[in-house]
Amino acid sequence: MEYHGVARRACAALTAAALVLPGIATAQEQAQGQATPVYLEDSGSPFGRLPAEAGDAAAVEMPKLDFTPSATDPDNYDKYYYFVRSGTDFETAYADIVECDGYARGLASGISYTQPPYPYAGTMAGAVGGAIGTAMAMAIFGSAEKRRLRRVNMRQCMNFKGYARYGLSKELWQEFHFEEGLSDMPESRRFDYLKRQALVAATAQPQGEELGL
Repeated sequence: MEYHGVARRACAALTAAALVLPGIATAQEQAQGQATPVYLEDSGSPFGRLPAEAGDAAAVEMPKLDFTPSATDPDNYDKYYYFVRSGTDFETAYADIVECDGYARGLASGISYTQPPYPYAGTMAGAVGGAIGTAMAMAIFGSAEKRRLRRVNMRQCMNFKGYARYGLSKELWQEFHFEEGLSDMPESRRFDYLKRQALVAATAQPQGEELGL
């Protein structure tokens, strides 16, 4: 008897929740199409609204893309490239690039403080030595690793969104791209670069070979 009483009370509580909470619909309502899912206005990106509007594409300077590849340029296409997706408007390309930039910024290099071995472990000299060693490792390896991780994230994100990748010389790439090592790109400059990348992604007519992911 006690078991049946607990079961009845649990069913009553679930029924009340379904009637009170607007986000819970019955199976019959869903089958009839009466339940309308609620979406956040800014749910197109996990980072919310764009930090800067795309604005007028005509106000954005189109970067130079034409170049004659040297013997060594193709060896660096894993670093220096641009994205293009046919049939994409400037505003959409900008939203995509800003979102992918959000996934690719502020990454950790994986290098952290390492405790010195015995007999210096736990001593002041050991702590100072460990801090100096970590700082040197970050300066030598950390910045390069963060730049590599950013490239990986940008390529995977834009590839997932259907953008093709094309190689570019380092000199032309630097005109409208940036890398982040141990320091961040200032916000005002960051979105100017991203707008130029978006204009290329939406309007460029690449001549070279598509590189894939």
